[in-house]
Amino acid sequence: MSRTILVLNGPNLNLLGEREPEIYGSETLADVAQSCRAVADEAGFAIDFRQTNVEHEMVEWIQENRTGLAGIVINPAAFSYAGYPILDALKMVDCPIVEVHISNIHRREEEWRANSLMTKAATGIISGLGIHGYALAVRHVIWLAGRA
Repeated sequence: MSRTILVLNGPNLNLLGEREPEIYGSETLADVAQSCRAVADEAGFAIDFRQTNVEHEMVEWIQENRTGLAGIVINPAAFSYAGYPILDALKMVDCPIVEVHISNIHRREEEWRANSLMTKAATGIISGLGIHGYALAVRHVIWLAGRA
């Protein structure tokens, strides 16, 4: 089994730290990557960290990595609500998938935010713990890999 964890980030997360800091915080996506790598390095795992605003690119990354990973951590962002091609791609992977949301999607003003399509493919979901949810997701994938 690979000791690589693919961390995928959807649209607008490239502007993390600038976009609505009252909701998403002031940390950047670089901070998220650093946090994920620190957790993974400590356990002897590698992180492949990516972000895209383009749905077909996300689908291609998932398809290219559908076998052999330790796990996938995904913050689908706005793809959560209309990204059926991403959901279909996630259903084809042979590893655990942890869905992460920086804000608590169930407490947001807009009702539609609480209904992520990706949940149907996810092993587990972390929502509302800020960027710390990513590190927890990476830890969980590592824990699952240790049980395999």
